[in-house]
Amino acid sequence: MSNSSEKLTLALAKGRILDDTLPLLAKVGIHPRQDLSKTRELRIAADGLVDEILIVRSTDVPTYVEHGAADVGIAGKDVLLEHRSNQLYEPLDLNIARCRLCLAGTDEVTRPSDRRLRIATKYVNITRDWYASRGEQVELIKLYGSMELAPLVGLADLIVDLVDTGNTLKANGLKPLEDILQISSRLVVNKAAMKMKHAKIRQLIDELAAVVEGAA
Repeated sequence: MSNSSEKLTLALAKGRILDDTLPLLAKVGIHPRQDLSKTRELRIAADGLVDEILIVRSTDVPTYVEHGAADVGIAGKDVLLEHRSNQLYEPLDLNIARCRLCLAGTDEVTRPSDRRLRIATKYVNITRDWYASRGEQVELIKLYGSMELAPLVGLADLIVDLVDTGNTLKANGLKPLEDILQISSRLVVNKAAMKMKHAKIRQLIDELAAVVEGAA
């Protein structure tokens, strides 16, 4: 059994990332002691290189890791770019939970002449930077869900959101107009933990990297 100074804590979010992560963890000998799809507990003991798993919101994964509540975490590139932390290492692209961040709207969108283009999104930092790189300023409206409604009810001209199959967009009369970013999930590491628990974290990175490369 590891002593307390070597205890390794992993932050994970339920959903697609969790579903895609568990097989990777199993291949490197990490096994939660409970069924994560059924338990309501948020702090789960594990066997292997990781001693416990914290179940948090996907957008909170980098926060838990940055502040040391978790030593490592797994989060989408979209979440990491939006979070904008310089206190995290991002040593490995796990190549799971792949999707794309897209600009989407209807066929009838015309650029308004009397105001800035209105974009609804929860990715305000990424969207602002993307438009700025094109020399354009837009009005951003932050939403946390049901993004597809915004153009339909006149709240926004366009949306920026994650797209996998595109079926939800299509069902609401919208379509992808331009890809902004290809997304996959990344392993992130707390900078202090990387120094204090270097050997164990390095082993975790190397073993996961071997699995990812083997699956490529």
